Amino acid sequence: MPRSTKPSFVLELPLKVDSKQDSELQARFNAAMRLYNNVLREAKTRMELVRKSEAYQAAKKTSRDQKKARSDAFNKAREAYRFSDYDLQAYANRAAKDSQWIARKIDAQTQQKLATRAFKAVERVLFGKAKDIRFRVESRFRSVEGKTNKQGIRWKDDRIIWAGLELPAIIDSENVVIKHGLSCSVKYCRILRRELNGKRRWFVQLVLEGTPYQKPQNYVSDGFIGLDLNVSNIAFVADSHAELLPFAEDVPAFQKEITALQRRMQRSQRSLNPDNFEPNLEARKGRKVIVKKGKPKKGKLQWKKSARVRKAAQKKRELERRKTAYAKSQNRRVVNEILRHGKHIKTENVSVKGWQKRYGKAIGAKSPGFVQSELKRKAENAGGSFTKFSTQKTALSQTHLDGSRIKKPLSERVHQDITGIPEHHRDLFSAFLSRSVNQDKLVLRDAQNEYLRLESALLEAYQRHLTRNSRKRVPKQAV
Repeated sequence: MPRSTKPSFVLELPLKVDSKQDSELQARFNAAMRLYNNVLREAKTRMELVRKSEAYQAAKKTSRDQKKARSDAFNKAREAYRFSDYDLQAYANRAAKDSQWIARKIDAQTQQKLATRAFKAVERVLFGKAKDIRFRVESRFRSVEGKTNKQGIRWKDDRIIWAGLELPAIIDSENVVIKHGLSCSVKYCRILRRELNGKRRWFVQLVLEGTPYQKPQNYVSDGFIGLDLNVSNIAFVADSHAELLPFAEDVPAFQKEITALQRRMQRSQRSLNPDNFEPNLEARKGRKVIVKKGKPKKGKLQWKKSARVRKAAQKKRELERRKTAYAKSQNRRVVNEILRHGKHIKTENVSVKGWQKRYGKAIGAKSPGFVQSELKRKAENAGGSFTKFSTQKTALSQTHLDGSRIKKPLSERVHQDITGIPEHHRDLFSAFLSRSVNQDKLVLRDAQNEYLRLESALLEAYQRHLTRNSRKRVPKQAV
């Protein structure tokens, strides 16, 4: 079946599930997880055979200029060891029949979709986009989905029907977003398992044909945007407006609570599993004796977990889930604010993955990569564009209006131009210059012509940023 090219969007609804249905869904998810891991293991074996084959090694030596010949050579190597989506779908159907209880729990369409997921995971390793595959455990296996809405997992009469199970959805009839979604044709369904506040909850995601409902306040303008993405904020300059917006503003970190839970868990683990830790080290500092607790031993260890540890781990997961949900909500507001001023975006081709090595915790808390991907998706869905240009060739943070380049340390956030214009925020000025980049080259004449028109917008945005930061600072108490 050819893949549909029509636009689609997702509508999520909670499901009403009783205790008997909950147990049955748990059993089906367990069967799906085992089948997925089985297919994943088989796919990895076939991939390793393909890699070691003479045909694959010969294909690697084929010149990249000969694209068709190179592609045909790789395809032949894969065909020799039946490493393809359809071959693994057939394997999944056979494996499910061999273990009859999986075939009773999971329909053929869902079995094939699980095989496709496993194939794509292994294919990423083959293409060098991932280092290794990861087998699933219950806590990390959260969804199953069908291929169409005609067989297997189906949506019919405001409920999910799946091999004898009927799960009604909880629908808010006054919600215009839900109304719009339910009026669209359903492509296929996905069932989700989540843990909310320590309790298991079930949801359905309907993959619908068409475009999502556009709220009146989240309109998209037909303008040009220069963008500068940073670790903790994003600067944009539109045709008549500029702004420097922080990521995940006012999101509770719950750091104090999470740290307390981690300490409680560690104390309990050390008392229950003393053999899994290295001996404590003692060191003298003057008259004091400092005890440094031993690290966990290397290798595979058996861990005992008390009810107290499990409860603390559940509380920690809930706090982290809430923190992530708050951050996503705030970052979506940032995306909508930018798109109100334009849908044709130009920005530097920065590597958020590279930032993760240097600013690990900050990237996790602020999620600049999520904002970047959401901007690209929404701009292109609205008929706009998202253009990336080389950071090395343009060096916007170092460039002045006369074309000269002066290196600045990362700590210097103010751009003082040598041409005599007022000082600007570094990120805002880089975003302004982004508007004048064409094919990896900064067109200085365009930037110089636009500057007088946008100078007041840049200065006002800088002043709003300073005012916002001054409000956050708490004055020190007089001693």
